[in-house]
Amino acid sequence: MCGIVGYVGQDRSAQEVLIEGLRRLEYRGYDSSGVAIWDGGELKLSRAVGKLTNLDAKLHERPLGGAVGIGHTRWATHGKPSEANAHPHRAGGVALVHNGIVENYREIRSELLAAGRDIQSETDTELVAHLIDMRVAAGDDLLTAVRTSTERLVGSYALAVVSADTPDLIVVAKNGGSPIILGLGEGESFLASDIPSILPYTRQMMFLDDEEFAVLSREGIEIVDEAGHLVERAPRTIQWDPVSAEKGGFDHFMQKEIFEQPRAIRDTIGTRIGDDDVSIDLDGISLTEADAKNLERVTLVACGTAYYACLVGKYLIEQLAGIPAEVDLASEYRYRKPIVDQGCMIVPVSQSGETADTLAALREGKAGGGRILSICNTRESTIARESHDVLYTIAGPEIGVASTKCFTTQFVALYLLALKLGIARKTLSEDQVREHVGQLRQLPRMVEETLALDDKIKAVAQRYFRAQHFLFLGRGVMYPIAMEGALKLKEISYIHAEGYAAGEMKHGPIALIDENMPVVVIANQSSVYEKVVSNLEEVRARDGQVIAIASVGDEGIEEKVDAVIRIPELGEFLTALLATIPVQLLAYHVAALKGTDVDQPRNLAKSVTVE
Repeated sequence: MCGIVGYVGQDRSAQEVLIEGLRRLEYRGYDSSGVAIWDGGELKLSRAVGKLTNLDAKLHERPLGGAVGIGHTRWATHGKPSEANAHPHRAGGVALVHNGIVENYREIRSELLAAGRDIQSETDTELVAHLIDMRVAAGDDLLTAVRTSTERLVGSYALAVVSADTPDLIVVAKNGGSPIILGLGEGESFLASDIPSILPYTRQMMFLDDEEFAVLSREGIEIVDEAGHLVERAPRTIQWDPVSAEKGGFDHFMQKEIFEQPRAIRDTIGTRIGDDDVSIDLDGISLTEADAKNLERVTLVACGTAYYACLVGKYLIEQLAGIPAEVDLASEYRYRKPIVDQGCMIVPVSQSGETADTLAALREGKAGGGRILSICNTRESTIARESHDVLYTIAGPEIGVASTKCFTTQFVALYLLALKLGIARKTLSEDQVREHVGQLRQLPRMVEETLALDDKIKAVAQRYFRAQHFLFLGRGVMYPIAMEGALKLKEISYIHAEGYAAGEMKHGPIALIDENMPVVVIANQSSVYEKVVSNLEEVRARDGQVIAIASVGDEGIEEKVDAVIRIPELGEFLTALLATIPVQLLAYHVAALKGTDVDQPRNLAKSVTVE
């Protein structure tokens, strides 16, 4: 999740436009940043590691003059944060910035090395610069070079490209969900990953669609399709105020982050799936057959939402890899004096990487001789630094206190870890791995389909937002999703809610059920479907209000419930991730209808750094 800005003009300083634009995009990434600017005689680059202030200081000492340039703030995917891996990347007379992931980068890298190309970084982005430079050197104009080169790319990308051969132009390409906004001014053109970065300069904007290209000049912007045919598109006048612009037009950051999940999941999967669909590369983390053979058990530790992700991870690791897995609340782990040895892998899971209880659990496990493989969303955080290995989620910064996209990307990271262990331990056949990988590849699109239920879920929320208590029920891997749904609702709406294993309802919670109690039942098609329906009917027999999250095509459930939300099926495990989307949206709409502070609920903090 990176930020891109570009400017072609004559009266403004490109450096100032780019830096100010990147400042408004720094929430999208802060591992490194850089600019490429045509100074009238040469294409010059300036890059720096860390937050944007480092690049700003560097440019203050050695400013770059010129009125054409591109800029980037990076959330690292390929390669650690470093100046060599920072964008823009240059090959010959071509420089570019990139948001997204090129999935077939290994193949392209091998071809470029065989062709004698000098590759300076670990990134997939530099490879694209080389492909374009080769086409320009062969005589193609920049637009044709970009169009031809992107035909080679598998994955998602938003590209902005400049060339010393045509220094008064920027060529842009988009595919696969990475946004590109185009802005029109008098004698100038702008581009960005998000509206806020160019809103101070223009309100006339266009939005690039997938498999489209744009050429920006001082005279205006031309858009073409993948065949090179001109696309007519009128600009829209953006009326947002600055705060609305930061939220991307959504009412709350939490709402925006819920809808960012297809992108976050796509980026977290990234290139970790091998081109052969039977191998998993966890960013070079060593989990060989010998490593896996010596592994006796896995202990997952976390707090809050991340704890529920770990409960899902227990199912995944035990069923896919055949390794005993236990889950501990990090706040309790060290106080039970856990038995840890070299045969134990400790997996701390944290969004911020600074959660005090999770850090304490990490240190306890490490002191006992366990291998620490953390799952984290923040590079160079304390948990990341103190771990032996780190598997990063690529959710991007999460501003809403109630976690949404970090939960689903933690889910995906744990799925990848379980597959990696299953492959190493040979508990999964190649056909089984292909099936799981195929489902992962479908997941971002399926999440988009589930998000399309938003209006229906809002209508359900309007019926029940005055309730004082909610119950969430699920079985198997849906049980942690029920608990996560209850947590989301209580966090942001202040309604008392509990998540239970559906079979446990009759052991106490059933006493609470009456006509005023909404009960959310996750009743998708599964091996325990009939048992869940029996639990659902127990609720109905006590006059409870049943909201079912059911499978597409299950028409029979309609007569048994008061409201139904149907989600797609995507295998036993990933259907649980899809079921997460409705409980997030239900909590969000209930809270919004109640008028609570959705993004900053009372008494809560985004990163809990005290015990």
